[in-house]
Amino acid sequence: MMIRYASYFIAALLPLLLFRWFAPASIGEIDFWLLWLVAMVLVALPVIYAEIALAYRSVEGPVAGMQKLTREADASPVWRSFGWLAALVSITIAALVISGASTGILAALTELNSVPSIPSFAVAAGLMVITVLLSLLGVAPLPIGLGLMVIGLLLGIANGIPHIGFAMTGISLTEWARAVALALVSVGAGTGLYWFGQNLVSKQTVTAVADDSQQVKSRAAAREYRATKLVLPIWILQLLIGVVALFLSGMVLPPIGQLLYWVGVLFVASYLLHYSTQQLTHKFGLLVSLIITFALALLLVMAIPTTWLVSLLVIISSIAVLLLSVFAGWQMKISHLRKSLNFGSEAFYNLWRIAIRLIVPLALILALIGWVMQWLS
Repeated sequence: MMIRYASYFIAALLPLLLFRWFAPASIGEIDFWLLWLVAMVLVALPVIYAEIALAYRSVEGPVAGMQKLTREADASPVWRSFGWLAALVSITIAALVISGASTGILAALTELNSVPSIPSFAVAAGLMVITVLLSLLGVAPLPIGLGLMVIGLLLGIANGIPHIGFAMTGISLTEWARAVALALVSVGAGTGLYWFGQNLVSKQTVTAVADDSQQVKSRAAAREYRATKLVLPIWILQLLIGVVALFLSGMVLPPIGQLLYWVGVLFVASYLLHYSTQQLTHKFGLLVSLIITFALALLLVMAIPTTWLVSLLVIISSIAVLLLSVFAGWQMKISHLRKSLNFGSEAFYNLWRIAIRLIVPLALILALIGWVMQWLS
């Protein structure tokens, strides 16, 4: 039962996890909110449709699925790098939030006069070990993490929500870059998490089939499949939670609220590491994949400052989404994607195809230019 709702948990959790790194500087800018909404419609929504369609077509996870799809489309093996980049994005997100958790927990313990006399990097390493161990539990930590984070945020709300002064400002490429990053990274579009979640549900369904009558029912359900039934609930949930997260991203939590929130973050990060481990398992086996995931995540936490991790996350995720959009829009056969999406109207399919082939790549390129302008300034 928990596997069926994993994608919805992720859709609700990622904005709460990541908005604090992308939103506070622009939280009062009305034009930024409007750009974020445009990016959610024109960029994030088509990409989520692409993930679900490729998941349905491949009946595999991102890494194994891209190998199957590239052979089917007679496309270059270079497109398979999306699966590996998606796993790397997941590890980078986990490293970013664990780095934030170590800082937040130490700050909360300092306010409570209970800070341990150990270096901050040792705290981060210890939290990484705990998170990797929790990743062995699979999907189970997600509702626990959501519950702890919500309780922590409610304690912060009880202290009062900060006043936000809204105003219109000048629109620029750097503002568009932040909006696109918020729409993609913070809602998980292009990370392969929804692809992975759909694959878990498919495997569970296949495992549950025990006799011929159940197989007939399963085939009948497959004929009724529509990508929109999966995508729109995820996207709408992201939109609603995203608005709430934008308001709360600048909120100061009390010490106990901080502890609960950051412990919840560790539970959520464990699922991200579980996902990346499962993808690497296709190539290296479970034990080696677990070691690689732990070593890479630990390296990112220990060696790279948090601000650099944010920049690294923006670059890797943008490249991953660009690969996904070009592959789905230009390399996949039209007939295969049409069947996988199963839109009720041909017009909707044509609109999605225009978005994934032209609008998404162009939006991403403009966003990357905006980030370069911001970094150079």
